[in-house]
Amino acid sequence: MPKVSAKKKCCKDKPRCKACPVVLMRLSKMGYAEQLTTGKKAKFDVEKNIPKKAMVIARQR
Repeated sequence: MPKVSAKKKCCKDKPRCKACPVVLMRLSKMGYAEQLTTGKKAKFDVEKNIPKKAMVIARQR
């Protein structure tokens, strides 16, 4: 599983970017990512093959 660092702050674009902390938290709640560290630059362990539908839902506003 690749490790991804979250951005410091969400830019609130539509759709949200893949490194957005909100998207990574949503993916961790769905079970596709695991949070390794906390803080402004949190690190997540993300699965390689995330279904497209799950990624679309996570990136919605």
